[in-house]
Amino acid sequence: MTILVTGANGQLGNEMRIVSRNSDERYIFTDVVDASEETVAMLRKLGGDDVPVDTLKLDITDIEAVRALVKAEAVDVIVNCAAYTNVDGAETNVELAELLNAQAPKNLAEAMKEVGGLLVHISTDYVFGKEPYNTPCREDQKGTPTGVYGLTKLHGEQNIMASGCKYVIIRTAWLYSEFGKNFVKTMLNLTATRPELKVVFDQVGTPTYAYDLAEAIKLIIERVTQVPEILNSPFSILNYSNEGVCSWFDFTKMIAEYCSHKDCNIQPCHSDEFPNPVKRPAFSVLDKTKIKQTLGISVPYWTDSLKICINNIYK
Repeated sequence: MTILVTGANGQLGNEMRIVSRNSDERYIFTDVVDASEETVAMLRKLGGDDVPVDTLKLDITDIEAVRALVKAEAVDVIVNCAAYTNVDGAETNVELAELLNAQAPKNLAEAMKEVGGLLVHISTDYVFGKEPYNTPCREDQKGTPTGVYGLTKLHGEQNIMASGCKYVIIRTAWLYSEFGKNFVKTMLNLTATRPELKVVFDQVGTPTYAYDLAEAIKLIIERVTQVPEILNSPFSILNYSNEGVCSWFDFTKMIAEYCSHKDCNIQPCHSDEFPNPVKRPAFSVLDKTKIKQTLGISVPYWTDSLKICINNIYK
């Protein structure tokens, strides 16, 4: 089986490179640019010399390029890790966000439908947020995004569902890793260099270690291809984040504790103290009952995974 990964130089794409070492399947990693020297160095540190670092160039907004590569490489599965993820920037770059988050997934879905393949698409908790609630979001809950980013990601989901292809949409949240820019790496720096830091406590969710999500994706592909009738059940949208619940303040406190940054006075604050172009979801905890019961996938607790990631960054 040939599995094509888009957005391979992002956080999740790089973790997919690492987990692919333990797979018997053939993986192809694509992006619009090559992996940076820093990324390659981290891949080697975490995965050794056998981790794949080469990147095949592919623009997923070009449907003919997608079709050509799918046919040339006999692709059976696409894992779409590519997206426009700048939540604030999307408010002023609506067309680009729509192109990358809605049209590009439609292209991938159409290409997979033509060859009878499977599309695994990564979506977000930002498809929720407008309606007030305080219980974990389920897969069948209506999307109510608060900004352009969430709206374009919801459009991407809708385009995939309307395409007629075989698909699994995985909604995740608060993604972090050893790669690129993310909340954990930012807070590692800030708690080491600032005497005081204010972090919002009125936005609640669950962090997700990208490596854990990559492992889950690998298992989903294996189990769906082994038991294809699963796709005929109300299964094709799944939630995945780590277990547990926290605020951004709690998250920061744990980051500082695990790297022994004791000199920074971290204080909770309200989100309106840091005005943003987009109102973030106040409560976006994801209910993971379906992925655990349907596929038997275990989900690590968020603090356990955070320790692993921080250790990897510093080791």
